[in-house]
Amino acid sequence: MYSMSSLKNKNKIKDGICGLIVGDALGVPVEFESRSELEKNPVKDMRGYGTYNMPPGTWSDDSSMAIATMASIVNSQSIDYDDLMREFLEWIENGKYTQYNDTFDFGNTTSKGIFNYKYGIEPILCGGNTERDNGNGSLMRILPLAYIPDITYETIENVSGLTHRHIRSKIACVFYIEIAKSMLSNDLSIDEHIKSAGDKIRKHYEDYPDELCHFDNIFNDTLDDVRSGGYVIDTFESVIYCLKNTGNYKDAVLKAVNLGRDTDTVGAICGGLAGIYYGFDEIPEEWICEIPKIEKVFELCEKYGEYCYGC
Repeated sequence: MYSMSSLKNKNKIKDGICGLIVGDALGVPVEFESRSELEKNPVKDMRGYGTYNMPPGTWSDDSSMAIATMASIVNSQSIDYDDLMREFLEWIENGKYTQYNDTFDFGNTTSKGIFNYKYGIEPILCGGNTERDNGNGSLMRILPLAYIPDITYETIENVSGLTHRHIRSKIACVFYIEIAKSMLSNDLSIDEHIKSAGDKIRKHYEDYPDELCHFDNIFNDTLDDVRSGGYVIDTFESVIYCLKNTGNYKDAVLKAVNLGRDTDTVGAICGGLAGIYYGFDEIPEEWICEIPKIEKVFELCEKYGEYCYGC
């Protein structure tokens, strides 16, 4: 027998993953545009073309790698680091998990980690571990782990470390998963979910005070202080700001995208949490309908739910 909570969380897989994909797709056409440019011409609905000249509803590396993670876990019926890296290679080299067999966007640290695996390095040692390797490339793909019951911090860190092995990136991924898990398990406000997750992070990583201090600024309440670039702390800060300063899915992801710069990733990471918190039905239907191959995502979410919750 399975519990009602298992059924609820299984359904929330679609909430979070589709929330992530829609946020990603909203941001793809305007990636790298400045905040001032977007203030003049803000994103209000799903656009096409723009930065990468891709049709409306096209997702980027954020969604592709999250989908690849889910597919690997479903096919392996486990978290197999070698299989994850093989699927990432299929994505980056052959366009698997894209909508048009076209891998048009990926970060330098991410690609270096993946190709380190191709050249024979052990998976959990492939990621960059210098301070300069703290882009948002593992944070953007880590959400599927939130649905795995009893997932350990070590496993989350290892999955991050496939491409981003510095402790700061690992802490960011664990923090993000803790927020998602709180949303899956508790009926709290956004602020309460973030505080609950933050308390756990500070306790677990108390031996890393020089790293924890980098997370102090993620609670900035002033827009002028929020930077929305590719640095993992800036991305996390942007997501927290958007969640705390909106009251529904649509407003959260539009605020995230219109911050500018790394619009697809900030939109995706914000969209994943907003999708869990507000639910699939709060994602505008017209946006969902504009995502090519979204039906395949629905099918994968069902299979992933069977793996995670056995129902």
